[in-house]
Amino acid sequence: MLPPRRLIVCTDAKNEADDQFAIVHALLTGTLDVRGIIPSHFGRPGSMAASHDEVRLLLELLRTNVVVADGSRHALPDAETPAPSPGSRLIVAEALADPSRLFIAVLGPLTDVASAIMEEPSLRERDVVVVWVGGPPYEGVAAYAPEFNLINDVAAANVVLQSGLEVWQIPMPVYTMVGVGHAELEERLRGTGPVGDYLVDQLVAFNATVDYGPMDFRSLGDSPAIGAVMNPAGGRWSVRAAPRFTAAGTLAPGDPGRTVRVCEAFDTRWLVEDMFAKLRSAGRHDAGRRGRGARRGASQTRS
Repeated sequence: MLPPRRLIVCTDAKNEADDQFAIVHALLTGTLDVRGIIPSHFGRPGSMAASHDEVRLLLELLRTNVVVADGSRHALPDAETPAPSPGSRLIVAEALADPSRLFIAVLGPLTDVASAIMEEPSLRERDVVVVWVGGPPYEGVAAYAPEFNLINDVAAANVVLQSGLEVWQIPMPVYTMVGVGHAELEERLRGTGPVGDYLVDQLVAFNATVDYGPMDFRSLGDSPAIGAVMNPAGGRWSVRAAPRFTAAGTLAPGDPGRTVRVCEAFDTRWLVEDMFAKLRSAGRHDAGRRGRGARRGASQTRS
């Protein structure tokens, strides 16, 4: 039997309402060994702290404990200067501690991975795979430009894609296709337990904000990063020359010989159904545990 895949999750968890689904999915998957979660900034003052608080809330709702190592509070100052943090140190420590493959799922900017590479250049010789949700289309016109995860730290994206580390990129045309609606979430997750209810509530609330709403659907765009680690064959991949990105977030030629594995499509039916099933199962397990605790308490009271 193969051991669980080692995984670190870097997440700008309070940016929108989709990171939460990806984080919970990873933590509910027995074939993944989540070695730590790195809360990330998302381009605004205080954003990393907000991501930290959101990660802690999810862990509390799940009644589980995972290492939380804060990432940088801001983007890299340039492509030669790291922004060291507990998060970048966690990446270095995990990569050096074990020769087995380490996956790093990045659901936001690549700041902390880039810092880790600059802090410890020997990471380039380790078996590390960076799975990044971000970047514009390689062909066609982006629906929303510039792409958010890229533009929050263009220098970091250039460091990572030109580093020689293995990078699996899930760009905008793929991650935007993991759509769910309010009606589906209410039908499938409402009433399954505290975690399912929170995921639904926070997504509906976010969609009602003036910047994004009113909407009754959302792309769970970060979830393919977790799905790719769980099931690489669930994606259709191509190997492309690794680009550099301009300050405006557009594609430019990179160093000769550098490549990136680009996801062209992903099995969203399996991905979303697996997540729903695990959340429903976790809700039943949690309800049973609470029920057993209540029965024990009643028994002790009667005695």
